[in-house]
Amino acid sequence: MDDEPDISSLFKMVLEQNNEFTVHSFTHPLLALRNFKDNFYDLLIIDIKMPEMDGLDFYREVRKIDKKVKLCFITASEKYYEQFRKEIYDKLLGESYFIQKPIANEDLLKLVNTMIKDKDNDATNIKMK
Repeated sequence: MDDEPDISSLFKMVLEQNNEFTVHSFTHPLLALRNFKDNFYDLLIIDIKMPEMDGLDFYREVRKIDKKVKLCFITASEKYYEQFRKEIYDKLLGESYFIQKPIANEDLLKLVNTMIKDKDNDATNIKMK
């Protein structure tokens, strides 16, 4: 989920190519929450900085519904990324990934495949350029 429609559309297109993944794309966190279902999704990709509800608040709401879904936080801002990562790293240890935009299409596919296959979903910080 990214509040920028172009980014959401691009991620959806890249991840659905070759029928590799089925992607439900949202640009508004409240709409995404209304459509979220327990035990339905393998992975959520969540923008950290969004209007109305940031990625951490969205994370908290998702965890009330589904404690097992894997999460990946994304951001375009190095400063915001570091602040957010430091704030939540200890709290989410063992649950989350962080990536920084922009990300190459091939790297996005590789990253998502890695996260989906990762049974432990450890708190790996991944930066791809």
